[in-house]
Amino acid sequence: MKFIKGFLSSLATKQGIIAIIVMLVIAVLFVIISKRKKGKGLSTRDVVAIGIGAALYGALSVISLPIGPNTSFRIAFALLVVFGAIFGPVVGFLVGFIGHALNDALMYGSVWWSWVFLSAASGMFGGFVKWDSNFDILAGKISTRHYWQLYLYAIFGIIAGSVLAYAGDVYLYGEPAGKVWLQICLAGVSNFVVLAVVGIPVVIALAKLRSKNNNLEVDG
Repeated sequence: MKFIKGFLSSLATKQGIIAIIVMLVIAVLFVIISKRKKGKGLSTRDVVAIGIGAALYGALSVISLPIGPNTSFRIAFALLVVFGAIFGPVVGFLVGFIGHALNDALMYGSVWWSWVFLSAASGMFGGFVKWDSNFDILAGKISTRHYWQLYLYAIFGIIAGSVLAYAGDVYLYGEPAGKVWLQICLAGVSNFVVLAVVGIPVVIALAKLRSKNNNLEVDG
């Protein structure tokens, strides 16, 4: 298929090789950190979640609204904080990285690797709240403190991803700095709106729903 050929061709470029190396280093590093903090690395459930999340993110990213030069408003961005908060930073990171790469290959026939890290960073930072022992969506454990953490991590993730995307565009792809700066600003604002209005409220709602169901089971 054309998009597979485009994806593989993108992997063979200088930018693709650097992106894969950086991705592997970050993923391995956070698997090690997660294992030390939580006592386990990637589980089978996490691997399945990465596959499902990346496929959903890649597919739903087709639904977009242009807001600037090569920049779009994508509601699918909300999935990153949802998968990150449920499964942790490694899953969030890889869902964003793989899903964004797949969508680029599918829609454009090649992968623009610097912007892949914008999605990956947002998924990763969205998962940092999972390291809080008092937070667990599936167990219905969430408090007001976690609301603030989710929003702060969303901001930090967008900033970190924007820095990586800007550096990659300007120094690896040779894009004009002014154009990239405009794209970064537009994408940063639109992505935060999606996370703040859709993604994080969904995370909070899921946790409250699980808490309510768990209470009903106990009462029963």
